[in-house]
Amino acid sequence: MTNNDMMTWEEAVSWLKSQPDKARLVEACFYDDPILQSAERFYSTTEWHETQRILSGRRGRALDIGAGRGISSFALAKDGWQVTALEPDPSPEVGAGAVFRLAREANLPIDVVTDWGEKLPFDDASFDLVYCRAVLHHARDLNRLCAEAGRVLRSGGLMLAAREHVISNDKDLDVFLRGHPLHHLYGGEKAYRKSEYIFALTQAGLTLSHVLNPFQSDINLFPDTPLDLKRRWSKKLRLPWPAIIPDFALPLAGAVTRGPGRLYSFVARKA
Repeated sequence: MTNNDMMTWEEAVSWLKSQPDKARLVEACFYDDPILQSAERFYSTTEWHETQRILSGRRGRALDIGAGRGISSFALAKDGWQVTALEPDPSPEVGAGAVFRLAREANLPIDVVTDWGEKLPFDDASFDLVYCRAVLHHARDLNRLCAEAGRVLRSGGLMLAAREHVISNDKDLDVFLRGHPLHHLYGGEKAYRKSEYIFALTQAGLTLSHVLNPFQSDINLFPDTPLDLKRRWSKKLRLPWPAIIPDFALPLAGAVTRGPGRLYSFVARKA
């Protein structure tokens, strides 16, 4: 496709939902309807349970940057956070319109702001949490977005950037984009080197507490689980049972895996 032929994000997701062989992917991405049911399913995932563990003991004002359909905003609000969902796309299916609808159906007080993360319309030190799920790798300006996130965080506040695509070199980016199910339709995917994410976050005045590799956390593993991973490995290695693989083997393997677009998550704190 040429740039003029590219679909919108809403059109690309609608195309995906119309493909019978993509039903499992649609569910894994939480694009399925009804939206409230999809959000409730996200709330019950191992990914969100691990997110809850990281955020344990914290409450206050949360900014969900790149909120999409609002599933993360829903989960945060359900856990007692005062949530602002930032989503520049007004779409009623995959953007701010969907967040409005989800908040209404769930009867949750979620504020929705249609703006970009690179220039946040909020005062300094406004939030106790900045949460981004699969957002930083879409940034038009990664350093600027992280700088804005750091600016609006209060002292002691946390930033969690979950499920960010990582590459090792430019060739990796080409491989990742060619294999992505929607990039050829709407052209909005990207990925950065791990060092670029770390630089952007630290330059924003944040201190990293966790850099979670692809096999180190349920946040990155979902929709798989550690047991699913062990089962695949035991079958490939012809081991008698998955339990023979120790838990510490997963983060060790995750540290050396080099798949283009592999998922990392970053947890950082503002001093």
